[in-house]
Amino acid sequence: MSAWLNVIGIGEDGIEALPRTLRALIERAELIIGGERHLAMVPHAHGEKKSWASPLSLTLDDIWSRRGRPVVVLATGDPMHFGIGVALAKRVPAEEMAVYPHISAFSLAAARMLWSLSEVECLTIHGRPLDLLASAFAPKRKLLLLSHDGSSPTEVARRLIELGYGASVLTVLEHMGGTRERIYAGRADSWSHPRAADLNTLAVECHGTDGARALSQSPGLPDEAFQHDGQLTKREIRAATLSVLRPLPGQLLWDVGAGCGSIAIEWLRAHRSLSAIAIESDEERLGLIEKNMAALGTPHLKLVKGTAPQAYDGLPDPDAVFIGGGLADAGVIEQAWRRLKTGGRLVANAVTAEGEAHLFAWRGKLGGEMTRLSVARLAPVGELHGWKPLMPVTQYWVDKT
Repeated sequence: MSAWLNVIGIGEDGIEALPRTLRALIERAELIIGGERHLAMVPHAHGEKKSWASPLSLTLDDIWSRRGRPVVVLATGDPMHFGIGVALAKRVPAEEMAVYPHISAFSLAAARMLWSLSEVECLTIHGRPLDLLASAFAPKRKLLLLSHDGSSPTEVARRLIELGYGASVLTVLEHMGGTRERIYAGRADSWSHPRAADLNTLAVECHGTDGARALSQSPGLPDEAFQHDGQLTKREIRAATLSVLRPLPGQLLWDVGAGCGSIAIEWLRAHRSLSAIAIESDEERLGLIEKNMAALGTPHLKLVKGTAPQAYDGLPDPDAVFIGGGLADAGVIEQAWRRLKTGGRLVANAVTAEGEAHLFAWRGKLGGEMTRLSVARLAPVGELHGWKPLMPVTQYWVDKT
């Protein structure tokens, strides 16, 4: 089957700026999907016109129901860069779909700012929580953000101030590439511009003040970065645990007995394509995880309230599993191992002799490696200082080959 679905990117210069071949696709389409702004550009097209439904899946189902008949989707800029083309490509076979990108907002903004696009972090907050930005702000970092609407610049300025980056410079780029293009800038801590145009892109040059929080994306965040009730994998152990979990782009982690969520959160901070599911039965700890998700920029962490292994039911198979609690409970390791994808890895930590015994038993069944981790921290001893040991941790990990 040839391409029946054509996804066409449009700029501020409108339909008339498109090549004749793309305009012909629009004219021949039986169905034209787009936002109200896009559909207003094709008033004389013959096909049925529909705007996006809520939820989006309704429109995606409608498009798929027309399989084999000419359908055009109109999008802004590059449909494959945080655009609708990504969602469509997950449903429609590659040979049945064609994408025709326009210049992306990121490319236009980088050109206006004279920023090297390869050195800039490109993100979207369109329809996504602002909490994502908590892991993006860092001294001297440059960000390009696809805004949600005209309120986004003010909201981003407020978030920068909250995290100690009030000295950052924000540049709003409205309607780039069209006759209404407008660019203006200001500091976050003195931002007083009125609401921007809904179609805007935001450039952020981060500058921290004395209270700025600079948290690395490398594993081993300070313990005080997390809210917890004592059930926290300490910084040194956490860094060692992430090193054997070995997160790779696109992978999914199950964090079983998640506590305050520190392992899952650090997993997600390693790369924005990663996903994680935190399984926790305690209501108060689930609340702590939610607070840590927001504070550390991982609002996409999925929470599952329940006890393993029953909580595994209905979850997608993981690429990695971390078991921080419930080692002795029947089926926790067995079913996690069964569900683990081939090539994945299982990691478990124990602090009690009984838990360690279970890990020895599983090593006898599955093979793998064991490590005893002992950490001591310098602490005051009267007017002097001495080494205060933390509880030793036995770590077990095994690859599913």
